[in-house]
Amino acid sequence: MSRAPVPPVARSQRLAAAASASVSSSVSAQGRPGVLQRLQRQQVSQRRVEFPRRLFCQELAVLLDAGIPLYEAIATLCEKEESADVARVLNSLTTDLSEGRTLSQAMREQPQAFSSLLIASIEASQRTGQTAEALRQHAAYLTWLTGLRDKLVSAAIYPAILIGASLVVISFLTVFVVPRFADIYEGMGGEMPWASAVLLGIGKGVGEHPWLTLGGLVGLGMAIAAAWKAPVVRAAVSERLWRTPVIGPRLRLIELASLYRTLGLLLQAGVAVVPALEASLELVGPSLRPSMTQATRRVREGARLSDALQRHHLTTPVSVRMMRVGEQTGELGPMLERAATFYDEELARFTEWVGKVVSPALMLIMGVLIGGIVVLMYLPIFQVADQIQ
Repeated sequence: MSRAPVPPVARSQRLAAAASASVSSSVSAQGRPGVLQRLQRQQVSQRRVEFPRRLFCQELAVLLDAGIPLYEAIATLCEKEESADVARVLNSLTTDLSEGRTLSQAMREQPQAFSSLLIASIEASQRTGQTAEALRQHAAYLTWLTGLRDKLVSAAIYPAILIGASLVVISFLTVFVVPRFADIYEGMGGEMPWASAVLLGIGKGVGEHPWLTLGGLVGLGMAIAAAWKAPVVRAAVSERLWRTPVIGPRLRLIELASLYRTLGLLLQAGVAVVPALEASLELVGPSLRPSMTQATRRVREGARLSDALQRHHLTTPVSVRMMRVGEQTGELGPMLERAATFYDEELARFTEWVGKVVSPALMLIMGVLIGGIVVLMYLPIFQVADQIQ
């Protein structure tokens, strides 16, 4: 007997049902997420999430010290989390842990939330059973990094406000006040001092095209902001600052202190010297990166860490002696952290010096500029008064 043909719609429905049954049986047989869930997790990992790493490390260390298993500790953090993005990251961690992955492997699946430094510390601490200690040390490192950034920002806030306010006053004088004086002096006639003539000529041109001038100033500001985002421009500015007599050595100390603390954190977590140097290479600034690459190569060839860093100008007289003592006593990690702490005090004094010296100097410079504009505007009046007398 001939079989009746199956309509195309019915055939497609049967195929879809068979595919759905196949996926369901695969999930139930293996006990792990299906293809769709895996794709969703990959999409989450590609999104940029503002993950609170310091709080995560602190809370997870407390839960582990209390004797709660790792899976239950992260699940507890996920249950109490209010942010949907952070909860997705934590849920992905618990899913990976349930599949048999380690914590470092689960973190590596979420590069938008966990730094390579934290992953390397956790990976090394898992071999020694000191995961909670590694989390506490990383939280302390993030606290120090945040404090350093806050100090630098607070030292720059007042000068930035002063410069911004002075530029606003100068722009107001140039756009609105100077053109009025230019119209008055043009009706009076007579010769003016050349400096006043130049200023009033600029003011007259600005007065004739005020909106064009304001648009040009806004465009200039936007161009500067866009140029600052370019890596080449930022690298050039950084290189210029490093060559500045007073600021350059302090910036070098900031970079070295961050390097010592990073190396100390990794070494205390159980990371070997060469992998610790390779992980730190991603975190140092472009000014130290070539020296770090050469020092890493020398350590890989068998040189001591203190000798390699000193040969490539990555040490100070204090830090190199502290590192040698740490190498002799087997306490290189804690000694590097002490070296970083030693320079924290010097950097604190530097930020205080910036607040006491730079701010008054900027006030003097801006006062001279604004006062010079006012004097040049009134100078022709003084000259006319002298001629009348």
